[in-house]
Amino acid sequence: QVQLVESGGGLVQAGGSLRLSCAAGRSIDSINFMAWYRQAPGKQREWVADITNGGSTSYADSVKGRFTISRDNAKNTVYLEMSSLKPEDTAVYYCNADHFTGIYWGQGTQVTVSS
Repeated sequence: QVQLVESGGGLVQAGGSLRLSCAAGRSIDSINFMAWYRQAPGKQREWVADITNGGSTSYADSVKGRFTISRDNAKNTVYLEMSSLKPEDTAVYYCNADHFTGIYWGQGTQVTVSS
């Protein structure tokens, strides 16, 4: 089992930056894909970005060039650096781990971007 705890959310003005962290309760060395998703009020959860163990990254078009995903296996942590934030980035952000024992989610962290 993989426990995930997100942190770093908050209220920020448009154009600002935030860094989200996702701390895993076990080594993430064996977790190839780790990702961030988000869910805005009244909308379905959507994929934001993911990163492989080898460091390959992918991004949704809506965040490309503004968000950066990274992982530190020594700290069992995945990060999402968000810059040039827009009001439409407002959502609960969830960490996701695709492990051979299953798919795991954190509890989410709220990001609110004011205009």
